[in-house]
Amino acid sequence: MTDQVLTLYSKMILIRRFEEKVLSAFKEGVFHGTTHTSIGQEADAVGVISQLGQEDIIVSNHRCHGHFLAYGGSPRALFAELMGKPTGVCGGRGGSQHLHWRNFYSNGIQGGIMPMAAGMALAEKTKNAQAITAVFIGDGTLGQGVVYETLNMASLWSLPLLVVLENNHIAQTTPSEITVSGKIADRFKAFGIPTEEINSSDVMAISGLVGRLIADVRYYQRPQALIIDTVRFGPHSKGDDTRSQEDLQALMKTRDPLSIQASRIPQNVREGVDREVETLIEKSYQEALNDPDYDSLRGAVGEMK
Repeated sequence: MTDQVLTLYSKMILIRRFEEKVLSAFKEGVFHGTTHTSIGQEADAVGVISQLGQEDIIVSNHRCHGHFLAYGGSPRALFAELMGKPTGVCGGRGGSQHLHWRNFYSNGIQGGIMPMAAGMALAEKTKNAQAITAVFIGDGTLGQGVVYETLNMASLWSLPLLVVLENNHIAQTTPSEITVSGKIADRFKAFGIPTEEINSSDVMAISGLVGRLIADVRYYQRPQALIIDTVRFGPHSKGDDTRSQEDLQALMKTRDPLSIQASRIPQNVREGVDREVETLIEKSYQEALNDPDYDSLRGAVGEMK
C-alpha cells in the first residue's frame, strides 16, 4: 500500500460521510433550500482534483460538495454555508450550490458554467500562465445550447480547458437513454476536441488517466474532454429518486468507489481512517451548528448600542 492509496481513500470517505450527514440533517430542518449530493461519484472528484495543481482553476456545478472537499475545502465551513451562517464558505450567502474558495467556483446554473470556465481559461492563456481550468458537467447538461457554443470557441481559441463530464446516466430522474441521442464523445469530437472515456469507479484508474490528460492540456494549451461513466447512489436532491432499492443495491455491490479502494488497504488501517473521518465530520457539524447565525449577531450588535 502506498501513501497515495490511503490519501485518495481518505478524501473519498470524507466526501461520503459529509454527504450522508447532510441528507440525514436535512430531515431535521437544520439546512435551508435544497442540496445535491455526490454519493457514489466520489472517485470522479478525488481522481480528477488530486491531479490538478494549486494554480489550476476548478469550476463545479450544483453537485459540488464532493469537488469542494476533494479540493481541500473545510467541512465545517461547508456545513456552516448550508446552514446560512456567517462562518460559511461564502458567509452563508451561496448555500449548497454557489461556492467560491481560492481557485474553486461552483454555480447551480447548468450549462452556464461552461462559458464561465472558458473565460477563465482564456484569461490564463492571455497571461501566459501555465494554469488550466477544469470544469465539471453532467450528462443532463448536454441539452443546453451554450455548451456547444463554448466548445466551438474553446477549440477555435485553443483554450487550456479540461471538460470533465460525469455521466451518471440519469438527469434528475430521467434516464439519459431517452434524453441523449448518439454517442456523447462524438459531441466533443465534432469540434476537434480530443476525448477520452472511462467506465470506472476506481479512483486509481481515474487519477492515472487524468494525470496524462492534464499534462496534455497544460503542454499543448488546448481543450480536452474526459467522460467518466459513473454511478450516483443517492437521489438527485433530497429524495427525488425513482429507481428501485434493488437496482441501487446491485450497483453498490460492484460500483462503490470506497469498497474498491478499501480492498487495497489493510483492514486495521482502513478502520482507523474511518474513525478519524467520522470524528472530524461530527466535530465539524457540531461546531457549525454552534456558530452564531446572522440573527444572533444582529441581536448582539443591538444590545451594544
